[in-house]
Amino acid sequence: MAVKPFNATPMSPQKRATVVSTATAALLTLFKLIVGIASGSVAVLASAIDSILDMAVSLFNFFAIKKAEESPDDRFQYGKGKIQAIAGVIEGTVITLSGLYIIYKGFEKFFQGSPTTWLGTSVLVMLFSIGVTWALVRYLLRIAEATDNIVIKSDALHYKTDLLSNGAVLLALVLVWLTGWDWLDALFGLGIGVYIIYSAWEIIHEGTMILLDEALPGEMVAAIGEIISSHPKVRGYHWLKTRTDSTANFVEFHLVLTPEMTLEEAHHIAEEIEDRIVRLDPSKGWAITPHFDPYDDEHINELMFAGDYVAHQNDA
Repeated sequence: MAVKPFNATPMSPQKRATVVSTATAALLTLFKLIVGIASGSVAVLASAIDSILDMAVSLFNFFAIKKAEESPDDRFQYGKGKIQAIAGVIEGTVITLSGLYIIYKGFEKFFQGSPTTWLGTSVLVMLFSIGVTWALVRYLLRIAEATDNIVIKSDALHYKTDLLSNGAVLLALVLVWLTGWDWLDALFGLGIGVYIIYSAWEIIHEGTMILLDEALPGEMVAAIGEIISSHPKVRGYHWLKTRTDSTANFVEFHLVLTPEMTLEEAHHIAEEIEDRIVRLDPSKGWAITPHFDPYDDEHINELMFAGDYVAHQNDA
């Protein structure tokens, strides 16, 4: 099995991104919470609650990435990369719950009809929040593109929805300021809550697929198959299986070689194939496990996987 080691540093770009996210969320929470409570604005209060959750989730993500970057050991022999998928699912669930709470507060204001005050201050706070969040989203997207890390992608998506919701809050405040219709604040709060829940689905779905060992993207699997089949000394291959934990990609396959080939030559062929596969995505760790066959035994492999091999042998 060829393994490209996972690149872990004391402060990797992923961990640094979560520290920046946590600090940013803490700053925005402070401003929004004070103004949201003082003004009675559901939209601003909803944004403040979302920032509190942002801070908690970003802090959780830091520890998730820290654990995921630990080297494999005797107990966790494939590493702990899947903890990032767990973090993604948790983050998506938290986002969903925050959306439900915002919807609740919106309906509450509809029925109670409480007035919105401190409009000027609220508008300034939301303008500041939009500027800071925009800078953070740009930073997180750059890190996500460089690392393809699900936690950072989740964080970037989360703050991107914050950017849109902050814009909606700003619009609601301006409209209330101009018209005096406080119910617009509640209406926008409801809309933000629904949008937040909708945006959480992508995060939960991606994390769940990693936990279920979904195969690598089709084009990546096709590229791996082409690398294997194009080697001049490979007669065929089967049982190609792939998965990822978002930190490392795992690949295994059976090579069909000539029966007369020495083990040393078969090992050399496998190393050539593995080196080419790793170059498909050098930013990831790779765990590649080849198996050598003197003939095509794909049918037997299928029976063994289905648990029917022993019964098949008895029938024979």
